[in-house]
Amino acid sequence: MKVLFLMFVFPNLETGFNMYTALVEEFHKNNHDVFVIAPDPGIKKTQIRKENGIDILRVKTLPVKNVPNILKGISNIWLPRQYYAAIKKYYAHIHFDLIVTPTPPITLADPAFRIKSWHKAQLYLILRDIFPQNAVDLGMMKQNSFIYKYFRKKEAKLYRTADLIGCMSQANIEYILKHNPKVDRSKLHILHNLQILNTSYSERDMKIKKEYSLEHKFVVVFGGNMGKAQQLENVLKLAQSCENYSDVVFLLLGEGVQMQKTKRLIEEHNICNIKIIKTIPKAEYQRLISVCDIGLISLHQDFTIPNIPSKTLDYFNMGLPVLASVDRATDYNDYLDAARAGLWSFAGDHDALKSNFDKLYFDPELRKSMGKNGRLFFEKHLTPDIAYKTIMEHLNQNKD
Repeated sequence: MKVLFLMFVFPNLETGFNMYTALVEEFHKNNHDVFVIAPDPGIKKTQIRKENGIDILRVKTLPVKNVPNILKGISNIWLPRQYYAAIKKYYAHIHFDLIVTPTPPITLADPAFRIKSWHKAQLYLILRDIFPQNAVDLGMMKQNSFIYKYFRKKEAKLYRTADLIGCMSQANIEYILKHNPKVDRSKLHILHNLQILNTSYSERDMKIKKEYSLEHKFVVVFGGNMGKAQQLENVLKLAQSCENYSDVVFLLLGEGVQMQKTKRLIEEHNICNIKIIKTIPKAEYQRLISVCDIGLISLHQDFTIPNIPSKTLDYFNMGLPVLASVDRATDYNDYLDAARAGLWSFAGDHDALKSNFDKLYFDPELRKSMGKNGRLFFEKHLTPDIAYKTIMEHLNQNKD
């Protein structure tokens, strides 16, 4: 089967990885002919590269990450044209049987529709963000604005046109059906987030603590994107409430559009137990968080859409217990409880968040057991081979 992946964030297969690279390589490992289209603002011209034996069509685009929302919006709207041109030039001679594309962004729906029509291919949608409603929740877009209606129309068409939709959780499924009643329930199913299993997770290299000046510290890590959706104010308030614990340090590891604001708030409130490290290579990132003590999750309290934060993958993979601050729309709390891998409270309830922190801080056995449970949940549900089998089972059922 010839499979085309229309991707948005897709690191070089030889130097990095994320859930989508893992899925692409799993299809390749199972003897499918795999092709990938992905943006690359840093190259001089669009080109095909061989990465780990897979054809990656890197398309020269405008910046798509860690840029102001206006520029990101322009980049996303322009992306389909750039993909069309690249497909015609490089892949016009190939007949695809399957197209796989994620949300975000919603704009990749346009090339997906066209290729599906050209090739009579199946379209598999990996639903990871429910856009544009998430932008409305965060105050980035007005509910009945022209731009909202434009994207909402594309979203509805994408759900109708996709042959199958892999959702992160049951709440995702119910949300889509409630707000899109014409969508056939049978095309919706759960496809968990996924990541390559780290087989050396238990071999914690404590020397890395010295490399990052974290020796003799109890490290609470918040890894990944630092955007409005993460409501980092919750993390800062928790850090402030722990300032009398001399060994505790909060490690913010990553970057995003809210990083400068976060730094400013840290300075304004003179919060002295926070350390910020910008994005580092993925393997190094996992090596570092493996010696941390707690993995933090923070979701914005205004969300009306259910989210399952992908940073959980690294925490579970590396055996960290999770401390979560969540909105009331998500079923991430059920997810965490099912795994028995962490403690949660509702965003804005700082007393409850601090109480949960203390439970983990003062009970090393609880941290150990929850970290182990998260790892076991990962092995059972979150690996690439499981995701691949899930997709193929539903594709085969859809053909019958």
